[in-house]
Amino acid sequence: MIIEFTKMEGCGNDYVYIDGTRTQIPKDKKPEIVKSLSDRHFGIGGDGVIFINASSIADFEMEMYNADGSRGEMCGNGIRCVGKYVYDHGMIDRTQITVESFGKIKYLTLYPVNGLVERVRVNMGPAILEASEVPVRCEAEEGKALDLPDGSRISCAAVEMPIEIDGKTCPVTCVSMGNPHAVLYVDRTDDLPLTEIGPLFEHHERFPNRINTEFVEVLDRGHVKMRVWERGSGETLACGTGCCAIGVAGVLCDRTDSKILVDVLGGQLEIEWDRDHNTVWMTGPARTVFEGHVAIDC
Repeated sequence: MIIEFTKMEGCGNDYVYIDGTRTQIPKDKKPEIVKSLSDRHFGIGGDGVIFINASSIADFEMEMYNADGSRGEMCGNGIRCVGKYVYDHGMIDRTQITVESFGKIKYLTLYPVNGLVERVRVNMGPAILEASEVPVRCEAEEGKALDLPDGSRISCAAVEMPIEIDGKTCPVTCVSMGNPHAVLYVDRTDDLPLTEIGPLFEHHERFPNRINTEFVEVLDRGHVKMRVWERGSGETLACGTGCCAIGVAGVLCDRTDSKILVDVLGGQLEIEWDRDHNTVWMTGPARTVFEGHVAIDC
């Protein structure tokens, strides 16, 4: 079967995009197809594959897979590229759109230049802080109770919760943005041996669904650097939901302000946590790399 694809990236977080409204692939075949297409030596290459489908509750659905074929709940850089894809391909002519991901709706504002979208602002919704919902195994005495201005109460949040990694104690702050994140502050991000320590976090017994881990260097209260180890993909050049988690964690740990710039290996994202309404906003670029056709076995 020959299918059309578009390779896109947001801050270097790259995926293969397939129009699921025109190309129907059996669900049971998708994990193996995703692994094949994501391979950087024998396939197209990417951090995974995203299918853009019709939705009964939003303008479109984003069906996102990691490079190892596992399904992902959410991808911040990916959803910006979905917005660019549907606008640039004439699937929608509005700059305010909705995209469903894993049953949750995100609200996007598209910023086109000369008819093509260059940047996208996303209402990423609320930060999930209750440890059991992230999920992270956090005992009551380790957690922190939080009262948010929107009236919600968090009975057990994992804020700088100590976990043991390779014989060392590491304080992590855990946030879900529809997918789980552990934020860890470090003195320097440049020299981290992520291929060695990343899997130790991802597969730690504290994280029943595995975890995405952000290693953060604070430059000042409005500016940080980050490297990320994503579950199912390894180190990537950016992680949009991870940057959102950093924006929330920085406020909870009193390390940053509510609006920050996050430098990732592939660029920069603007993150703002409206704590009064527990809403996280992400703004960043979306870019088409190339388009083509590929043969798949299904």
